[in-house]
Amino acid sequence: RELAEIDGLERIRYMTSHPRDVHQELIDVHREVGKLMPYLHLPVQSGSDKILKAMNRKHTVADYLEILARFREACPDLVFSSDFIAGYPGESEEDFQATLNLVSQVQYAQAYSFRYSPRPGTPAARMPQVDRKTVKDRAERLRLASAERKSRWLESLVGTSQKVLIEL
Repeated sequence: RELAEIDGLERIRYMTSHPRDVHQELIDVHREVGKLMPYLHLPVQSGSDKILKAMNRKHTVADYLEILARFREACPDLVFSSDFIAGYPGESEEDFQATLNLVSQVQYAQAYSFRYSPRPGTPAARMPQVDRKTVKDRAERLRLASAERKSRWLESLVGTSQKVLIEL
């Protein structure tokens, strides 16, 4: 709200690092402050509650979807981007399919997908790993699904007038 009062500042964009950082006041700002860009990056990492728990995330898929619904109620034009990790230790095909389902359900404007890679000293590095070929395959399937959703979103903008922010 304070940033919105600055003369000459046309657009405000921010990124939240975790769904647990979202509180109602932040959602209300999207309803009230027209300078906020109608785009929010809110990483979920996986569409599987089992994998989210293994990642030590403090949210479920239902929690995440409820947050998105609250944002959309406050700002119907808001679009989302997210981060996903393919091949986290213990991820089954069913868990991965849940992630693809989430990508389809949310209709992200942008989704960033990463192949899981072990980090020395982390609990996940000591867990049974998904084989590299499967990780690569899942990451590619996720990338393709995300690209399809992004294309649909971009196509929905054809013929409309949009304010844009160009970053250099």
